[in-house]
Amino acid sequence: MGLNIVVGVLVDAEDDYTEMVLADFVAIGGLLERTGARPWTEPALNEGEGAGFEAWGYSGLHTVRRLAVHLAADGRLPEPLHGTERATDDPLLSKVYEALPTDPPGPFDHLVHHSDCEGYYVPVDFAHVITDKKAPGGYLGSSVRLLAETRRLAEALGLPEDLDPHSEEVFDAADAVKPATEGWQRYGVESYVCLQLLRAAKLSISTGAAIAFT
Repeated sequence: MGLNIVVGVLVDAEDDYTEMVLADFVAIGGLLERTGARPWTEPALNEGEGAGFEAWGYSGLHTVRRLAVHLAADGRLPEPLHGTERATDDPLLSKVYEALPTDPPGPFDHLVHHSDCEGYYVPVDFAHVITDKKAPGGYLGSSVRLLAETRRLAEALGLPEDLDPHSEEVFDAADAVKPATEGWQRYGVESYVCLQLLRAAKLSISTGAAIAFT
């Protein structure tokens, strides 16, 4: 099992799961109202309008966040992970995870400060990540901000935004035993996840539906 990123989470959902998600959306509506953000409701998408986006397991998301926190801290990407190294063992990433989102917001707060297994991003533009016990997963992010932040990371990687994450070129980079020596291919897994997040955020904004981490 791994992280699934879904836009249109209610499409084809079973009754019990639908009730749970609808309760989540009611809570989200209250959080948006209390923080002064514009109202939002989940649209009723038809089959085929939603989509799921794989994230190379839970670890894949952390590899992207590792790049983001280093880029925010000193303006450059860290060296690629090697062998059995894990992103979650990175001291800087661990330090950022232990802290709350900053005020003013950091350049990658919506990407970094979010559960890796549950919770939502909604297509509403708000600067600060909403942290609240009533938010599923403890955080509520903006898919508008997620798109902007992921684009910033893609630019730093030199990653073409329109590259297909399922292309042979991307899979070869992600599956490589040793990282490439230059370009976005040095960060194969990170690039794959970055592309998936870009696509999810764009679909969220275009349809008006939330991104759900499941």
